[in-house]
Amino acid sequence: MARKRRGRPIHGWVAVDKPVGPTSTQVVGRVRRIFDAQKVGHGGTLDPMASGLLPIALGEATKTVSYVMDAEKTYRFTVRWGQATDSDDAEGAVTAESPHRPDEAEIRAVLPDFTGRLSQVPPIYSAVKVAGRRAYDLARAQAEFELEARDITITRFELLSCPDRDHAVFEVGCGKGAYMRALARDLGEALGTRGHIAALRRIRVGPFEENDAISLETLESLGHSAAAFEHLLPVGAALDDIPALTLTASEADRLRCGQAVSLLARADRERIQHLSHGVVVCAMAADTPVALARYEAGEIRPIRVLNL
Repeated sequence: MARKRRGRPIHGWVAVDKPVGPTSTQVVGRVRRIFDAQKVGHGGTLDPMASGLLPIALGEATKTVSYVMDAEKTYRFTVRWGQATDSDDAEGAVTAESPHRPDEAEIRAVLPDFTGRLSQVPPIYSAVKVAGRRAYDLARAQAEFELEARDITITRFELLSCPDRDHAVFEVGCGKGAYMRALARDLGEALGTRGHIAALRRIRVGPFEENDAISLETLESLGHSAAAFEHLLPVGAALDDIPALTLTASEADRLRCGQAVSLLARADRERIQHLSHGVVVCAMAADTPVALARYEAGEIRPIRVLNL
């Protein structure tokens, strides 16, 4: 007999403002306890030293996590010039130093080289796997290993301020898999110095923005109460960038059963005219998401059914 899952079937998203200190996994565990949720996941890891937006999925919302993970993100961070560290952030040991401090003009001149499609080597203290083991575990064990460069996309790289000669503050928009610590490291080297992240904050993840977030401290102060549930966003909150397709009741029932739905009738043309072959849609019945589905050859085929 299958063991009954603990907790309650709570479905939706919570945009948490993660504080500096706890890991993303620890924050997820604390949110699980607040809502007594059976199933919980998150939309992209933040380092312990980082703060900011950590979208947390409850219940059926966990089926939409991949769409949040793949979405564009925005970070604001401070680089400390003149020092490289083994972790590429302020928590690591200093491994190299440079007397050079770039001025604002020098910094602005190289930023175009760090936008678009780039090749980036992740920090050695990262979750990237090497022969089945996490890089951070190998680094802590002082094992010798190399990480391969990966393609990333930086859509926007802005210098916000230079508060003093040792620091500069930036805002970056990026795609999946980009490490801000590695970006700070590589930027320092391009400027003829060294650099590491002194402070890091995530302010946007796909459709979720900093203004949507509630601090973990505030959420915990509400406890398992009606006030806490007021901060529970709908499952569809993660799917704002995905085309919606309205279904009839009978079509929704077919999709829920894992069956494809034909949309070849003349009456369907208006519904599908904006869809291209292979596009993923959010199939809706009234205001309720039914499934993530793919449109192909006049049919929509379910990818993930949402049991709401």
